[in-house]
Amino acid sequence: MANVSLPARAPMAEPSVWSQLMTNRNWLGYWYMVPAMTFLVLFLAYPLGLGVWLSFTDTRIGRGGAFIGLENYEWLQGDSIFWISVFNTILYTVVASIAKFALGLYLALLLNERLPFKALIRAAVLIPFIVPTVLSAIAFWWIYDSQFSIISWSLRKLGLITQNIDFLGDPWNARWSTIFANVWRGVPFVAITLLAGLQTVSPSLYEAATIDGASPWQRFRYITYPLLTPIIAVVMTFSVLFTFTDFQLIWALTRGGPVNATHLMATLSYQRAIMGGQLGEGAAIATAMIPFLLAAIMISWFGLQRRKWQQGGDND
Repeated sequence: MANVSLPARAPMAEPSVWSQLMTNRNWLGYWYMVPAMTFLVLFLAYPLGLGVWLSFTDTRIGRGGAFIGLENYEWLQGDSIFWISVFNTILYTVVASIAKFALGLYLALLLNERLPFKALIRAAVLIPFIVPTVLSAIAFWWIYDSQFSIISWSLRKLGLITQNIDFLGDPWNARWSTIFANVWRGVPFVAITLLAGLQTVSPSLYEAATIDGASPWQRFRYITYPLLTPIIAVVMTFSVLFTFTDFQLIWALTRGGPVNATHLMATLSYQRAIMGGQLGEGAAIATAMIPFLLAAIMISWFGLQRRKWQQGGDND
């Protein structure tokens, strides 16, 4: 019987790298991230990069600029108004953030107790945060009015003052007034977020501590605060970032006045770049905010790293 030779099977072509990436399950998560990454690149990374580039140019509105290196930053070093805005921004952020944390934590602890109409009270606490910023600024503008202020009127009726308080006309009064307005708006965010963290603490821990004779302060110090630390780190990071970059409230309330006393770096950047037409100088002021924001993020990051034991890791 004659041997019949079968035709040799052609070797299978190896799949291309692209086809492997399309079918590899390990890459599936990355493909789902592409739309979000595209959005972030277009609306966050690109504007940030463009702003940093403009800070190294002398670009003006209606005219393209040339690369000038660090001249804008050198100019800012001798600009007294810029340093006033830096001082105002740091003061505004530090004081407002501390006040929001203290009041927010107190409200969270209070709302975590058994109170009548607790759900209604929680909803009412959110009102300052959900009201549009400009509307809040207009309301405070009337409250602080030099002639028709309800605060001045009440204090006069009580005999505590003899003339109206110039809330927005005096530099330091204006600083404290804007800080108070920011605290009023920001406390609900801190309170509700910390309240959500308090809901995760097991009541059995408090029961055991009470049986052992722990005082309310000791229960807070050794149970509530340690377990709430990761939430505090996150919420305070967002609070600091929101406060440091605040623009709407200040611009609608004082526009940086009086005599630049309430100018923040964000409002000064807008004034120089948009109102004044100096895009390069305004971009340099905005870029100068980045180191402060990175410092706030790094502080929060290291704070979270120290609490890894709560997720089962090592406490470095």
